[in-house]
Amino acid sequence: MAKINLAIINDEELLVELLQSFFKKTETISVVITATNGDEFLLKLATNKLRPDIILLDFRFKQTNTLEKIKDLKQDFPDIKIIVISSYYKKSLMGYMLKSGVNAFIPKGISPDKLVNIIMEVAEKDYYFMEDQINILRKQLSSKIPQPSLYEEIQLSDREKEVLYLICQQKTAKDISEIMCISKRTVDGHRTNLLLKTGAKNTAGLVIYAILNKIIDPIKQITL
Repeated sequence: MAKINLAIINDEELLVELLQSFFKKTETISVVITATNGDEFLLKLATNKLRPDIILLDFRFKQTNTLEKIKDLKQDFPDIKIIVISSYYKKSLMGYMLKSGVNAFIPKGISPDKLVNIIMEVAEKDYYFMEDQINILRKQLSSKIPQPSLYEEIQLSDREKEVLYLICQQKTAKDISEIMCISKRTVDGHRTNLLLKTGAKNTAGLVIYAILNKIIDPIKQITL
């Protein structure tokens, strides 16, 4: 298995060194870029030979400019995934993070081993939700919230709905191709169509669409 290329954006140099030292001991993660802010990261990204698969961003509420730069980055490099880790972890911020294209939003203080597992899951499945976040989604997307008319106009084929259902179960493209007896390239094509039709930025957005349209029950069918 190829190593996951990781970028770390954090203004605490000691913490960056500790994380680098820890990830060096793993067989799955390689730190290719470190930066103290969004500007420095974008500069290094332009000159670095290795492009990160995932960005581990330490977000503080006052650093909204950094998150804005990351949103711009997602426009140019949609394949780069973002994990936000924050001491300012609030459930109310989850919707904003997802809307910004973040693939996982986790609190500071999480164990290093758990962090490695989250990084690997985001690399493989495109998103990671904690159990309390699933409960929040369920409450926020209750029947009291009117369904946007845009969703009513979207027509998904039965095949696309089946792919979406399996994506929400955190099945990889390889898993889906085997379950549905189709090629991985066909799976990727269905996923691309789903993103285009729903306007979602990533898999997390597809999950939210599926919840809104009652294609899945978020508690029963999203495996953590």
